[in-house]
Amino acid sequence: MCRTVDLHQAVLARNDENALALRGYLSDRGTVAVNLLSSPGSGKTALLEQLLARATAGGTPAAAVTADLATENDATRLARSGAPVQQILTDGLCHLEAGMLRRRLEGWLPEGTRLLFVENVGNLVCPASYDLGETLRVALASVTEGEDKPVKYPTAFGLAQLVVITKTDIADAVDFDRAAFLRGVHQVNPGVPVLETSARTGQGVDELLAHVLRCAAGTETHVPVLARQHERYLHSHSHEDGPGHPRPDGHPHPDGREREAGAAVQGLAPTREPER
Repeated sequence: MCRTVDLHQAVLARNDENALALRGYLSDRGTVAVNLLSSPGSGKTALLEQLLARATAGGTPAAAVTADLATENDATRLARSGAPVQQILTDGLCHLEAGMLRRRLEGWLPEGTRLLFVENVGNLVCPASYDLGETLRVALASVTEGEDKPVKYPTAFGLAQLVVITKTDIADAVDFDRAAFLRGVHQVNPGVPVLETSARTGQGVDELLAHVLRCAAGTETHVPVLARQHERYLHSHSHEDGPGHPRPDGHPHPDGREREAGAAVQGLAPTREPER
């Protein structure tokens, strides 16, 4: 008899085990991880450079790991902040995984590091599915990307604990519809905090750093509705077999059950992929 194995779910399950171990590793060191997700060109590297410089200047030991498919350009740029920086080259992989991050941190992460910023691969699809042992997950979008990004990528924005708008200094020039963007954000993630920033002018950077530091001090982070709905679904269907257990950070797996929860958040009818 042949047995079908869902390799995607197996990979996610292994990642969750690694993320749990990584979360314990960071906790033991007193380090808080911040996972930054966005599409390419959102301006997250420029914003992160500002955050690192201001954290270091303010006496908060901070470090960063940045991931790309190729080149070390972002690591070189971030190092200008004076903070310790490491680059992970994924060699074509569209996201970071917890095991990759743990291997890079071991033997490198400086003692006493309070904040660890993880700049994920520029992609709003794959990275949203992988827990990296973070305390805070941040989804970023620039004013140049269009107001519909949150509803086009409901998993990335629906599981974020903080949403950041970047490049606000050119919002008027590109006719950014702030109200439409916010409606989309709160459609997929009701109640999530939203901050507006500009790395060029410095707008909102101190506020963002203050938010991160409050999380590091133990302030409760936002719990997305998508995660809560997923947990309720699992509880009510606990007799069913199969993958889909909640992750340590409360983020659900991106399986069919998450799509149902996401559809409910958006007021849409859930869709199912055909049986394989």
